Amino acid sequence: MATLDPTAVGARLRSVRTRRGMTLADVSAATGISVSTLSRLESGSRKATLELLVALAGTYRVTLDELVDAPETGDPRVHLRPTEHPYASVIPLTRRVGGPRAFKMVLRPDGRRPDPRTHEGYDWVYVLDGRLRLVLGEHDVVLGVGEVAEFDTRTPHWFGCADDRPVELLSIMGPQGERMHVRARPRRAAAES
Repeated sequence: MATLDPTAVGARLRSVRTRRGMTLADVSAATGISVSTLSRLESGSRKATLELLVALAGTYRVTLDELVDAPETGDPRVHLRPTEHPYASVIPLTRRVGGPRAFKMVLRPDGRRPDPRTHEGYDWVYVLDGRLRLVLGEHDVVLGVGEVAEFDTRTPHWFGCADDRPVELLSIMGPQGERMHVRARPRRAAAES
């Protein structure tokens, strides 16, 4: 509230009070705030505290934002900008430089042959839809919906569609040593309960 201009707040308070058809005495009786304090608030010679504003907002039946004419905070939606590749759409979910970064990927079947590559870092992959083929070193596995793989990206790796349908996945990539941790009950314990 420290950034609010007392003169602008005062003018807004006066406007709301007069629209409600109330006098300073009416507001004083309803809130317990003295007439002189109300007058100083409306003239801008006194800064409004949160305590005073809450009492006034309740009396006028408006929100605090309406009472002080706070600016709108803007559109809360995140506008993601995908990067298109011949075989995939890659949507960054984080904007940070360094540290773990998250992506949603939609891989399209394209008949590519595995071409394992390496780079620094660590990758955690979660399959949202479809079937993902992961070639990792000497391993060649297929992951289904809800399955996770994590690996050191210095190991030669490649992933793509396991069949003729697209696959959606989440990928969290971090610098070497920043492993992702998933806590879950072991299958044996889940089957016994």
